[in-house]
Amino acid sequence: MQAPNTSSSVHIDLGDRSYPILIAPALLDDAATFADLPKGGAAMIVSNVTVAPLYAQRLRAALTGRFKTIHTVTLPDGEEYKNWQTLNLIFDALLANECDRKTVLFALGGGVVGDMTGFAAASYMRGIAFVQVPTTLLSQVDSSVGGKTGINHPQGKNMIGAFYQPLRVVCDLDTLKTLPDRELSAGLAEVIKYGPIADLAFLDWIEANMDRLLARDVDALAHAVQRSCEIKAWVVAQDERESGLRAILNFGHTFGHAIEAGMGYGKWLHGEAVGCGMVMAAQLSCDLGLVDAAFVKRLRTIIQRAGLPVIGPRLNPDDNAGRYLELMRVDKKAEAGEIRFVLIDGPSRASMRGAPDALVRSVIDACCA
Repeated sequence: MQAPNTSSSVHIDLGDRSYPILIAPALLDDAATFADLPKGGAAMIVSNVTVAPLYAQRLRAALTGRFKTIHTVTLPDGEEYKNWQTLNLIFDALLANECDRKTVLFALGGGVVGDMTGFAAASYMRGIAFVQVPTTLLSQVDSSVGGKTGINHPQGKNMIGAFYQPLRVVCDLDTLKTLPDRELSAGLAEVIKYGPIADLAFLDWIEANMDRLLARDVDALAHAVQRSCEIKAWVVAQDERESGLRAILNFGHTFGHAIEAGMGYGKWLHGEAVGCGMVMAAQLSCDLGLVDAAFVKRLRTIIQRAGLPVIGPRLNPDDNAGRYLELMRVDKKAEAGEIRFVLIDGPSRASMRGAPDALVRSVIDACCA
């Protein structure tokens, strides 16, 4: 499979709320990237203390002339700040600057910035426009696409939020050059997940091109972002609000979210927890007779090559599996207290299933340190 040209666009088909995902280098500095957005009111760039010094001024320059005023609000950086207190910093800035319904928010950063900016846009004056400008691999291939917005609660990840679509997603591949290695690996977890759930040929490509991805080869990254977005666009177009099919995008996330909540948000990156969670979900799929041990071994090796953990942490010294189960029961996919897992049940096919607690416990015991 050949990598495409490094400039591409993926369409999210949602009727009158459809929008493009632009994928290319040098998008951030090009005024044409934002040429057909609403014009004349105020814009507000929402970023964080890590990303703003790198890119906020460049985005402001690209937007100058399109908006009468451009404000910037800078948030603390980290999953541990994805909460009400930080969200209120956005609302405080909107109100202090007397922003109205014509204001357009620009989410400049990773998944935390994107999720919170989208939630603020969905809530402020009951809905204003926003644009996703993701600067991490994870946010480019997953969290910026599809309209999921929200914040964490101490008892569960992303439990408070809204479905709210952006006007567009701008994936400037050049922003990945400044991404720390650990963040790049975390993003690769969300790239890898698309293979088992939807496209085994893509998993073959990832396996063959892992070294290029880790070396930040622009052609390889362009293909990884484009194919990931194509798969997510196809799923979201059929099930925008996760009433069925869209849940397959959470492969590895039930275990992963338990790791994040149990360790304390920010101790493990989201992608690290998802990578490990995919190993656990694959092992559960195997123990249920849905896939063979060779598939689990192959997936574990790919995840490990991406620089991700494949052994889960202990969340409780006395009853580790019990703590995992406790946390997973408040996962969004749980129904009437029954934990639901995204499991692999055939080539490029995933489904939601329950599993006996005893079997889940044995998987946790086998997969944790």
